[in-house]
Amino acid sequence: MPIESYISLAIYFVAMLAIGLFAYRQSTSDISGYILGGRQVSPQVTALSAGASDMSGWMLMGLPGAMFVTGFDAVYIAIGLVAGALANYVLVAPKLRVYTEVADDSLTVPEFFAKRFDNPSASLRIVSAVIIVMFFTLYTSAGLVAGGKLFESAFSVNYQLGLFITLGVVVSYTLLGGFLAVSLTDFVQGCIMFVALVLVPIVAFSEFDSVSQMTDAAYESVPSFSESLETLTLIGLVSSLGWGLGYFGQPHIIVRFMAIRSVNAIGTARNIGMSWMTVTIIGALATGFVGVAYANQFNLPVDDPETIFIVFSQLLFHPLISGFLMAAILAAIMSTISSQLLVSASSLTEDIYRVLSKKDVSDEKTVNIGRFGVAGVAIAALLLAMDSSNTILSLVSNAWAGFGAAFGPLVLFCLYKKDLTQNAALAGIISGAVTVLFWIYAPVLENGQSLSSVVYEIIPGFAVSTATLWLVTHFSLAPSARVQAMFSETNKELADQQS
Repeated sequence: MPIESYISLAIYFVAMLAIGLFAYRQSTSDISGYILGGRQVSPQVTALSAGASDMSGWMLMGLPGAMFVTGFDAVYIAIGLVAGALANYVLVAPKLRVYTEVADDSLTVPEFFAKRFDNPSASLRIVSAVIIVMFFTLYTSAGLVAGGKLFESAFSVNYQLGLFITLGVVVSYTLLGGFLAVSLTDFVQGCIMFVALVLVPIVAFSEFDSVSQMTDAAYESVPSFSESLETLTLIGLVSSLGWGLGYFGQPHIIVRFMAIRSVNAIGTARNIGMSWMTVTIIGALATGFVGVAYANQFNLPVDDPETIFIVFSQLLFHPLISGFLMAAILAAIMSTISSQLLVSASSLTEDIYRVLSKKDVSDEKTVNIGRFGVAGVAIAALLLAMDSSNTILSLVSNAWAGFGAAFGPLVLFCLYKKDLTQNAALAGIISGAVTVLFWIYAPVLENGQSLSSVVYEIIPGFAVSTATLWLVTHFSLAPSARVQAMFSETNKELADQQS
């Protein structure tokens, strides 16, 4: 890799650390500032932070790789994601922003679940926190795998060393600046990702004489859109579109809604966020499609389809621009890892340590414990990522399904079902998570295959959790008058703020 590319990357690394230092000086004096940025985050930062932390390395590597291998089958995943993100902004964001304040200023998702039922019982909060830490460790390892592959493919650096470099930078600014650092870096990283995913497919396409030449070359390896429709099954379509269900339960995304400065700012965030997402996801799909066409037309060897963006970056651009595009991949990876580490640390400190501790803990000490939590989750994820044979998309899909099934139905029920009970909430979380884990790992089919080879695990997990929430609530005693009063107060406050 030419020296110019290393200069671009060095500038990017310094900028991320500088943002972390700025955020450290601005917002980490108390736990609310460290976890939620004092609930004063702008709609612009909220939108790009949510998008960047959502899309991660799989946007620039996993999704183009899927398009490269399967063709238009990957489009249905994208459609499901766009629809799910929009529904999240409409159904969850406004009410969650208000409800988390009404429920005694809840700072984390598990804390909101507990305070939503006006019950200091540790069971619901701790179970939620354990699931968050478990699935986020898996999710974070997916980001590290992407980082390791990037350094191995682009810089001929040992895969494991690439893991350490990726983790070292992201942990540094997350430890320093907390939520504000994560959000501000996500904003910058989202801008970089946007430019990269517009630039790469356009420049790659310019190598062809016409659209028909490109499509003919691509169809040598992948089926055309009409052929894809002919072979599409209902189960396959449902599995792909089902990715959208995951949005309602992703703690690192919905926590952005809790931190935005006002309900009225959510509309602006939605418009920015959905525009950003639509353009970038089309760019990711286009990169994969142009990539397979380019490989066929010009006999370009691509050993790992998930590295097609890297291949284009090195092949088609000046070294300075190539370094910028490498930074875009790192931006995607780091934005998600930092968000996941922070939410995991928040759950470890606020939802496990504080709940189990028998003594009062100062905010300053809690912030420091949170920083140790960031380091602990990072180390666990690093150990999982050591196996370079892991694919980014498979790791992300498993964690996405786990959160979507465990928390997605519960978030919606908490916001829209007044008589929801705590027992139902606990049963819904456990049933959703267990169903997903069984679907992924139980070798119940021929040749030891799991049920996830038939239908994406989020579908049965979401359905089981939803049914459990409804049934247990139906056969439980109604919640207390105070719980129902908080629900009514939230609706009234939301209406007042929106008027």
